[in-house]
Amino acid sequence: MAPREYGQYDGVTRALELVGERWAMLIVRDLLVGPRRNGELAAGLPRIPSNILAARLKELQAAGVIRRAPRSRIIIYELTPYGRELEPVVLALSAWGFKALGDPREEQIITPDGMTVALRTAFRPQVAAGLPTTAYGARIGPAELRIRVEGTTLDVTREDGPVDLAFASGPGIRRVLSGELAPQRAIETGVVEVLSGRRDLLDRFASTFHLAA
Repeated sequence: MAPREYGQYDGVTRALELVGERWAMLIVRDLLVGPRRNGELAAGLPRIPSNILAARLKELQAAGVIRRAPRSRIIIYELTPYGRELEPVVLALSAWGFKALGDPREEQIITPDGMTVALRTAFRPQVAAGLPTTAYGARIGPAELRIRVEGTTLDVTREDGPVDLAFASGPGIRRVLSGELAPQRAIETGVVEVLSGRRDLLDRFASTFHLAA
């Protein structure tokens, strides 16, 4: 399937010709989190048909956005430097889309890579700079993440490690990130469940991560 052409000559048109096909930006989103094997990309995008994934990968390679990187007899896909330039675009789209997010439909899921990018979008380094180093263990739907904030540096991984606060939530975490629901009220109403650590650190989390609704 050939990428669509719009017959116009400007930067926006060319960008859409390169990354505007369905699923392309979600592949870029996941690769912004880290290199992925084909199967890992498919697992993170469970509704993408295998032939469409193959086509998008081929198109993004041809556009110089991603590349294949052989590692220990397996093929890893990663962003090129040109592809990584899309990061502020993806984060801006994430912030813009958050304003219209609403409640999830029944078939919609939270993925670890999607949540990681959401946290990157919501991160406020200017606030974090004045706070002590803090590690959070977050189980948001099926996504289990370790979030470490040290000064203006944010590190989000799927690795285990010590945390100061472990909590579980679902799509309702959106209301905490937007400021619609105060952190302690979120705990009282069951939107957030504290699993271990200091309950008051959820206030620090909410001040460090914020998205305007």
